[in-house]
Amino acid sequence: MPNSDSTRTDIAKPTDFALRPAPTPQRPLLGQTVLLVEDSRYASEAIRLLSLRSGARIRRADCIASAERHLLTYRAGVAIVDLGLPDGSGLELIARLANATQRPDVILATSGQAADVVEEDALAAGADGFLPKPVESLESFQQLILRHLPSALWPRGLRIVGSETIEPDTLALTEDLIRAERMAEEASATPAFIANFLAGLARTGRDPALLAEAEGLASRTLDDIRPALRRMIEARRETKSAI
Repeated sequence: MPNSDSTRTDIAKPTDFALRPAPTPQRPLLGQTVLLVEDSRYASEAIRLLSLRSGARIRRADCIASAERHLLTYRAGVAIVDLGLPDGSGLELIARLANATQRPDVILATSGQAADVVEEDALAAGADGFLPKPVESLESFQQLILRHLPSALWPRGLRIVGSETIEPDTLALTEDLIRAERMAEEASATPAFIANFLAGLARTGRDPALLAEAEGLASRTLDDIRPALRRMIEARRETKSAI
């Protein structure tokens, strides 16, 4: 049953389709605007590269409040929402987007957690699909979005399906670790949020050593976490210098 108007989110008017560039087999998302709501720079860089190679414009918000400011000025055709955000649950934002007066054509949830843990909740909140991290395959990225786009927005003709993968700059990974270190200095931060942030980062970066370290942080205090984060950062800086 449709939600009442009082629960709907007002977002910008839809783009005039007559002015939108037509998608092509080589760039099947040409004309689309992707709103990525993701607090990890490393994960964001992966989505940015995939979106640009698919022909889409991309806007990034690192929290729910920033995403809502974006949505006041334009309508996103595709929204990709991380489930763990610093100012609330991505599920809450997905639910608001799904009930918006001008709903995005495609709403995807993304997470570093396993799909069998979070996908069902994301779909129940209103997401069309789930994009597991790490997000590397151009083919998988495009196919998931096209599967949920209206057919009028598909490219005409045979689509060239490639096996290309992307690899974000490892500098973004270091920046995320530094951000986690700063979060540990904030009174509002919790060990569980920092541990989940690092675990998602580890899965995105295929870093089993970081994942093992992150999984042990949730039960520790912020005072314990701070020196552990400094050691993680220095270890990865040394590795990069050696390379």
